[in-house]
Amino acid sequence: MDYLQLHSDNKCHDLSDRYITNFHIIPVLDSLPNWFKVSVIGTSVEERSIYAVEVGSGKTKVLMWSQMHGNESTTTKAVFDLFNTLQKETCKYILDACTLYIIPILNPDGAFAYTRLNANQEDLNRDAQLLSQPESLVLKEAYNQFKADFCFNLHGQRTLFSAGNTNNPATVSFLAPAQDEKCTITPTRKIAMEIIVNMNATLQNFIPNQVGTYDDAFNINCVGDTFQSLNVPTILFEAGHYKNDYKREETRKYIFIALLSALKYLSKTEITGELYNDYLNIPENKKLFFDVLIRNCKLSKDENSEINDIGVLYKEELRKNKVVFLPIIDKISNLSDFYGHIEVDASNTVVLDASGKVLMEGFENDFVLMKNELFSLNVEKN
Repeated sequence: MDYLQLHSDNKCHDLSDRYITNFHIIPVLDSLPNWFKVSVIGTSVEERSIYAVEVGSGKTKVLMWSQMHGNESTTTKAVFDLFNTLQKETCKYILDACTLYIIPILNPDGAFAYTRLNANQEDLNRDAQLLSQPESLVLKEAYNQFKADFCFNLHGQRTLFSAGNTNNPATVSFLAPAQDEKCTITPTRKIAMEIIVNMNATLQNFIPNQVGTYDDAFNINCVGDTFQSLNVPTILFEAGHYKNDYKREETRKYIFIALLSALKYLSKTEITGELYNDYLNIPENKKLFFDVLIRNCKLSKDENSEINDIGVLYKEELRKNKVVFLPIIDKISNLSDFYGHIEVDASNTVVLDASGKVLMEGFENDFVLMKNELFSLNVEKN
């Protein structure tokens, strides 16, 4: 299967960048063929519709949901790329083998406001037991009614994650959530792990050494842990950073490849969980990246000023329906154990803010004064 060509041919160009809401997806849903069964399955706190798409006629049932956290939209874009691809004759075997039930945006209020939380300021991924929020009830009802054989929990992650203790970004990450306090590798988890092993093997052809896993500490309040504890193999997908890809247009491609690879595997393989071992060799994510890392800096013109590094992380903010990235000085210290998506060597010279003042942690700086020149910290310039 030529995954790259499939994505190029079937990318949903109506969805792009980071800000994806009901406003953006409704026209695309309306344009799907009528054999994609689109329905409204509930409403959010602010009474926005929550949509679901059911497609396929196979016996293997796969439930997916995206944008449980409203500002994690990369997987939503990949889902719509998948919808286009599933309309092709070459993918008919997937729909013959599987029935898919997909919720593109579970948290439409959070998507609209571009926040992780819902309109009640609750994290839906910590509400699996209390079921205190309408969106949580919608997902649980979909789970109960659809009776899935597999669950795909689709998320996005920040730029700070590395694939293990390396200078490789965790562009895609996975987790086969625990289903008990001891994190026992149960038969259900082994099946989820085997599917991840397959996806990882596929992705290594495109993003070698840029796939990670998450710590599997058990939290029954998380949806993935809850569904896994009900003996339904559940997989967490996390869309991370790819070099110079702050709009996450490259990463959507690799999430698409992971999804298509998983569905191909489910369609053609009798999964027993026996092939789970390689999951344990996928590096666990670490928080080792800054967006910009300026090494070997003096922080004042004092001759005795010590040498430090400056780590910048971008804060995402919605302005006029566009996500902008604000450069925040996150850490001033010896950061020799960390990496930057952009790295600059100040060569032991003084680095100040644009007005010539001392840089301070926690403050936004669009520019720094380095080697007597202004250096931009903005995404657009890097």
